[in-house]
Amino acid sequence: MRRVTYSMNTSLDGHIVDPDGAFDWGDPDEEVFRHFTDELRQTGVHLLGRRLYETMLYWETADQDESLAAAELEWAELWKALPKVVFSRTLSTVRGTNTRLASGTLAEEIERLRAEPGEGDIAIGGATLAAEAAASDLIDEYRAMVHPVLTGGGTPYFPHHGRRVNLELVENRTFGSRVTYLRHRVIH
Repeated sequence: MRRVTYSMNTSLDGHIVDPDGAFDWGDPDEEVFRHFTDELRQTGVHLLGRRLYETMLYWETADQDESLAAAELEWAELWKALPKVVFSRTLSTVRGTNTRLASGTLAEEIERLRAEPGEGDIAIGGATLAAEAAASDLIDEYRAMVHPVLTGGGTPYFPHHGRRVNLELVENRTFGSRVTYLRHRVIH
């Protein structure tokens, strides 16, 4: 069965954006960017909330930017080819290659995607969507790219629903930029 993963940048104090909504502190260096590209190669479908979808629209036309490095062009190519499902209460249409609006609830979409033939993880992006998935116990792995910065507040990486979730460390790595990757599997 395909795993559902939640992977995002986070500050050391556990936020994906700071109180002003900025996330520039999470801009990856070349080594971290390569890691994200490798992770994207293992993804079969990406589920996004509206805000992350709107942020990621940049990659739909990034290949037209002549100033991009080869690694960024590779990311854009992989991203465009990847099937994407957008969850939104406000959008009636979406644009982008291989992108569609969700036709059911998050739980229904995940159940359908797990039942379909296909390879690669079902990745979730966006804190609000991840909080919904976590509340329904749908996340199999948490993948946190922890940056050495304290934001003092903002949108939390980990959704809090008043319940305990036991995790097993599967992988950890510290990059030259002092960013630490932590991959944990949910213990059921």
